[in-house]
Amino acid sequence: MSIISFFKDAGEKLFCHKPAEAAPDAAALQAQADEANQTAATAITGYITAQGLSVDGLDVAFDGATGSVTVAGETADQATKEKVVLCCGNVHGVAQVNDMLVVREPADESRYYTVVRGDTLSAISKAMYGNANQYPKIFEANKPMLSNPDKIYPGQLLRIPA
Repeated sequence: MSIISFFKDAGEKLFCHKPAEAAPDAAALQAQADEANQTAATAITGYITAQGLSVDGLDVAFDGATGSVTVAGETADQATKEKVVLCCGNVHGVAQVNDMLVVREPADESRYYTVVRGDTLSAISKAMYGNANQYPKIFEANKPMLSNPDKIYPGQLLRIPA
């Protein structure tokens, strides 16, 4: 189990942010916050599902006050676990992911790389593997979140397999 940090202002924009209306009391404000957190958790769950990632007993919770997501459940392998964590963290408004996922068949964890302006998968591959032509390995490791090797953005966290 671990907590992985992300850039809160980078990523998929899954939540609809609208200005908060003045609430008459703390209970009403808390109810609004709870509803917004549940809506965000549902959106993240839908995003994970849309990526075709299978998690038994998937449970996603979002805390808007801290920008944190807690994700739990059981995955078949380490790669799926890492992809689920990336789905949760590479969302606009998420600063960290509390990874409570269990893996049926554990394996070595991947390294992670945060994309900076001007990066390409080839440049990342050259830095991480010493060979720019290894970029398809990074692309494949981050599918289905990446649909094209040319579509990465600053602040995005990528899996870098061994």
